[in-house]
Amino acid sequence: MQGCVTDSKRMANVQEYLLASTLWIQNAGEAKALYYQAFNFAKLRLDEDLKKNKSTKKRAIVVDADETVVDNSPYQAKNYLDNHGYTTTSWAEWVNAAKAPATPGSLEFLRYAAKQGVTVFYITNRGHVLKDSTFKNLKELGFPIKKENLMMKTTTSSKKERREKVLKNYRIILLIGDNLIDFSEIFEHLPTDERISVVAENKNKFGKQFIMLPNPMYGDWEKAIYNYDRKINQKDQANLRQQALRP
Repeated sequence: MQGCVTDSKRMANVQEYLLASTLWIQNAGEAKALYYQAFNFAKLRLDEDLKKNKSTKKRAIVVDADETVVDNSPYQAKNYLDNHGYTTTSWAEWVNAAKAPATPGSLEFLRYAAKQGVTVFYITNRGHVLKDSTFKNLKELGFPIKKENLMMKTTTSSKKERREKVLKNYRIILLIGDNLIDFSEIFEHLPTDERISVVAENKNKFGKQFIMLPNPMYGDWEKAIYNYDRKINQKDQANLRQQALRP
């Protein structure tokens, strides 16, 4: 049967630990509900700002791309079925296909925001060489986007400089993403316990200025478990994941 993974192959699958999270993103109504909830809340915050804030500075909303406005779970699913992990080549092939679907609620919300005169900026850590295909994907899905408002990764994964560039001419009313670094540099390169502490210190910003979306498949939460070591092998990654469990 095409796409079937035998028990023996599954036991050796380097992506095995991602099976449940990818299944959840693709199949759980709860996952879709969290997206709708987040964008519904974002609309409430936008409407509140439109009604109450009399600033003459132009409004902007900043969104991440991956797992925020586009869903890459098909890429993760294919990696699992093919029994291999992320590679820059396979990722580029997926992005260049420009077939990622929109996440639930994202298209409707950003179209609504654009109709209110709000400029949407897409700040993503996709590499600059993927800009054309990323723009094509977003444009064909119907997102309100101009190429100059699609800000790719160049020399650093930190989004601080790109946010500051937006702030020169706009007032950012919402930041929307699936990773803490989509919101502020204060979350960058912290170990797990410190990430959690800084979240608690800034808890009043979530749902008000920061809109968080679910992503159990990957992110800085996982990198923190590996101490941000990109060279660590899969066996050591598995050991660190187990050590991070708290029975």
